[in-house]
Amino acid sequence: MLVELVAENVAIMDKARLQFGPGFTAITGETGAGKSLLMGSISLCLGERTGPDIVRAGAAQAVVQAVFDPPASTKRLLEELGYGSDDVLYLQRKIAAGGRSQCRINGRLAPLNILKRIGDSLADLHGQHEHQSLLDANRHLDVLDDWIGADAAVLRERIAKLHHENLEVSRKIREFEADDREREHRRDLLRFQVAEIEEAGVQMGERARLEEDLTRLKGAEILAKALHEAAECAFAGEVAARDLLARSLRSLETAAQIDSRLRPACDQLQSALIALEECALGIKDGQQGIEFNPERLEEIAGRLDLLGRLARKYGDTEETILAYLNESKENLNFLAGSEASRDDLALKLAENEKRFGADCGLLTALRSERAGKFADLVGHELSELGMPKAALSATIQPKPRAADGADELEFLFSANKGERQRPLSKVASGGEISRVMLAVKTVMAGKGGVPTLIFDEIDAGLGGQTAAIVAKKLEQLSRNYQVIVITHVPQIASRASKQISIEKREVDARSVTRVRSLQQEERIEEIARMLAGETVSEAALENARHLLRR
Repeated sequence: MLVELVAENVAIMDKARLQFGPGFTAITGETGAGKSLLMGSISLCLGERTGPDIVRAGAAQAVVQAVFDPPASTKRLLEELGYGSDDVLYLQRKIAAGGRSQCRINGRLAPLNILKRIGDSLADLHGQHEHQSLLDANRHLDVLDDWIGADAAVLRERIAKLHHENLEVSRKIREFEADDREREHRRDLLRFQVAEIEEAGVQMGERARLEEDLTRLKGAEILAKALHEAAECAFAGEVAARDLLARSLRSLETAAQIDSRLRPACDQLQSALIALEECALGIKDGQQGIEFNPERLEEIAGRLDLLGRLARKYGDTEETILAYLNESKENLNFLAGSEASRDDLALKLAENEKRFGADCGLLTALRSERAGKFADLVGHELSELGMPKAALSATIQPKPRAADGADELEFLFSANKGERQRPLSKVASGGEISRVMLAVKTVMAGKGGVPTLIFDEIDAGLGGQTAAIVAKKLEQLSRNYQVIVITHVPQIASRASKQISIEKREVDARSVTRVRSLQQEERIEEIARMLAGETVSEAALENARHLLRR
């Protein structure tokens, strides 16, 4: 669903911000006020091409941004294309005065063709714009299948699965048929890689454990060296502090026997020697608690080096290395397979092709049976929409079997009796294509398709009872889709749950477009204007109130 549209410097529209909601929104205003600029702004966000003349005179660039609440199908497409799948989708387009265009999806730069793919999944625009799914014959098959419903969906799912399996089996058969020398070279390489990884005996989480042990052992090595040096200096070396203190004490005791004043110095030296002995015991205890194994340290370093080399060749982690090992074993087993394996694949392909062909045949029959009924229903709707002589038909032609079956389908159209039916893109005007789409969507109500429908020119040539019927059908359609209509017809505008007015004014001697959402009293005045023209009478106001009460 379209939630918000912001447009800046688009032709005569300097700045506009529109809030949309579910249901039926009508956009009204005098001719030339700029209503179709809103359609153009939306289509730009959906990937339609444009030129620099869209930029307001004197502005450096035109900027349009649309905010969508995307459906699940669009979220899956965004995820597939790498743009995330948030609950809010931002589409932005900038067109410089020099002609350069920049597209963003959720703030990230994107090419125009990707923006168009996203846009095609969000909205159908019907008017003088490219974003019209009915003009793309490649999408007609999906329209019919969506209308058919579960019967077509089940067959398409089976066909798509078989098509994928057949492609994979065919690929394996081609590998079998590849040059023997190339296959042997591949087999030798895989044998070497499998042997290298298996001989290494890689275990999950091994590198982390080894690095932890390495850190501990390196710490033990440093500690051992420090305590050894302390022991050498204190008591274990050739010139140790303990020996020097003992010699000093003996000499001082001899001196104290002669001079008693030296007795305190002897006592202090004796205390120092005792303290040093206690320190020596502490050093020895510390040395006994150290777990230092130089051989283990060297072993760990070598193992980590091996794991590093394997990681550079086969994957960053033990998990990816082991996954590569399993994949290589599977490939090796496949390459080492006998001719019987090739025959098995050929047999499987033949069986799949048989089932594939049968399901494609069932789907073709189903489409052929239902296409006429679908076209008749659309024709009935067109008659009610003021096109009693219009006719729609579906032509089904065979094509090479693919994931969607073995059919090409195109809708053909003629607006008047006796005219040759031709592709919609070649014969339908903007107003006609809008009514054809309204008829199609009415027939398909609740059966899939994009969530937002935007109509321009749907009221071309309408009046009286036909306009009232179109208005009613748009209102009914809005129960299943978000419907936005640009209209000049009061019967259509009055059926909308929300109305937006477009006005053209002069500001500082320049034409500008102003956009605003109308409250109830403002809607009465606007619909009265649509009924009566510039001079709004009390009768026109009463008629407007009557229309809005329906």
